[in-house]
Amino acid sequence: MKLNKNKIIFSLIILLAIFSFTISAFSAGTASIDEQIEQLKSIIDSSSYSAFQSRMILNTAQDLLELGIPFEDTKKIIENSLEESFDAYSVRKVFDVILDAQQEGLPTESLINKVNEGFAKNINKSMIISVISAKAENLKKANKILNEALQEGLKINGEEEMVGMLADSLENDVPDESLSWLVKTGTTEGKSIMEISEISEELSYLSLLATDSGLSSEEISLLFKKAIENTTNIDEICENIQTSLETQISTAKIETGGTTKPSTTTSSGTLPSSSIESPVEVGETPAQEAGEAPTEPEITPGDETPSPPEN
Repeated sequence: MKLNKNKIIFSLIILLAIFSFTISAFSAGTASIDEQIEQLKSIIDSSSYSAFQSRMILNTAQDLLELGIPFEDTKKIIENSLEESFDAYSVRKVFDVILDAQQEGLPTESLINKVNEGFAKNINKSMIISVISAKAENLKKANKILNEALQEGLKINGEEEMVGMLADSLENDVPDESLSWLVKTGTTEGKSIMEISEISEELSYLSLLATDSGLSSEEISLLFKKAIENTTNIDEICENIQTSLETQISTAKIETGGTTKPSTTTSSGTLPSSSIESPVEVGETPAQEAGEAPTEPEITPGDETPSPPEN
């Protein structure tokens, strides 16, 4: 009886020790974030923000840190915002876009990279917010496409990588339904994420080429849809799209007297990276072979449309 009593006491001591350790670890974690917030506060105190505006930014920064956004990323955004004279509400908006994506379980690294890219190139606050908001929407659409495939029982490795890849293609105006078809068909056929990514990049290149050739979003969507309907072989899709695209360009040139009107905007909200180039003639070799489309257009000043990168 005495032995059992000793066992009970010993067990209670162990439980108390574990409980104390847990409380201590939790307190240490909280203190760490508090210390980080103090560092951020000391940076913001050098600004012209009011006390209310400073608290607003710090509260959102704390939400980011508590959800796992790295301290250095949060700090860098604040420092760059002050350097570029961003008003407090623009800083809050940038943080809100990242926070919303993090809460939905979306990859936020690409959003943070876009913000830093905008700062590095002295892009104005409205454009940075517009670009990352559009990118966040593409991440949400990409996540939806992936979830629909998972709900149908498909097993996909590298889900976060797949979401990023699909978002890049959406940014290049590849239609949602084409990407959904690609994920489902590619996964069913046992293609690796690398193979699916390569095909997605090729579709991105063709979509950019179609946009630069003056086709509207509706025309591009219809072109992709017809290509998918004409075959069940995933490897033939890009060839069908390119053939249809060459026909469209040729027809457009005949109707407009030998020239096509390149578009100057895209529906993705992505900022252009280079000047407009002349559309590719039927039979000519494009500046870049199919399958080598850019997956992450850069933020650059200006209003020109991106052209396919050179090899």
